[in-house]
Amino acid sequence: MPHLIEVGLKRALTEEEVREFPFSVPAVRALERLDVNVPVTLFVGENGSGKSTLLEALAAAAELPSLGTSDVGADITLAAQRRLASLLRLAWRPRSRQGFFLRAEDFFGFQRSQARIDARILREKNESLGIATEQSVATAGGMHVDEEYASRHINRYDARSHGESFLDLFSSRVKPRGLYLLDEPEAPLSPKRQLVLLSLLVGAASSGAQFVVATHSPILLAFPGARIFSFDDVPIREVAYSDLEHVAVMRDFLNDPDATRGGSARLAARELVQAKEGPGGKVATQGSVRREFGMIQAMPEAMVLT
Repeated sequence: MPHLIEVGLKRALTEEEVREFPFSVPAVRALERLDVNVPVTLFVGENGSGKSTLLEALAAAAELPSLGTSDVGADITLAAQRRLASLLRLAWRPRSRQGFFLRAEDFFGFQRSQARIDARILREKNESLGIATEQSVATAGGMHVDEEYASRHINRYDARSHGESFLDLFSSRVKPRGLYLLDEPEAPLSPKRQLVLLSLLVGAASSGAQFVVATHSPILLAFPGARIFSFDDVPIREVAYSDLEHVAVMRDFLNDPDATRGGSARLAARELVQAKEGPGGKVATQGSVRREFGMIQAMPEAMVLT
């Protein structure tokens, strides 16, 4: 049974608020009511469309711990998202206190944080037993003993690939009846590993876990029975998998990869040139877009090593 069933704004935004990020993002500014009363909800949209912003604000409003360098409530880069969180109304049935928020881009920060925690626990245990360890003396450079120990032993945490470690963490931390917010979890994963993650999501959801995921991956977007919200439309609206531009673009590319050197690249460049704003709210100039896609069209034949 889903725990979080609805997300919306508590009140209308003021004229002053809509001029500032994150309320200046069209999808956020026009946020109405999102029915997330399903095991898996997927946010999809172009870069800068607001899907990650809303997910981060949702994590703050739900007071979920973050598997990253800093908790959502303390992360200085998420101050704007916390302002949005203060205006979100969340409807629960019942509220879950289990779960976490995870940005794939911050996964290495989580590993380092975990290494420091383990180093502190080891030091405190040894100190209580009167055992001298290699952590007992600070380094000459003044680095804290726990930080220094963690730096030398971080290979224990990241000896495996980013994707393998990510999947290990996911499979060991996800429990039934929890709420899990995942921001682009496909980032460290190959297509085959994305299929593994999809299988893990299916299994966890069938055991009572709930997921809200921001993703660009056509593989993850194929989750059976998921509710998909497009942030490319204002207001945000539910869309079918078969109608997703992400899916159509990937399908067309795989059917004719050579088109990337011709019509598809030119079409994408033209669409970006016509856009008023680019990712992050920056104006996308015709020159910058044409330079980028000119490079794509000018690329030589690629050498693929297996």
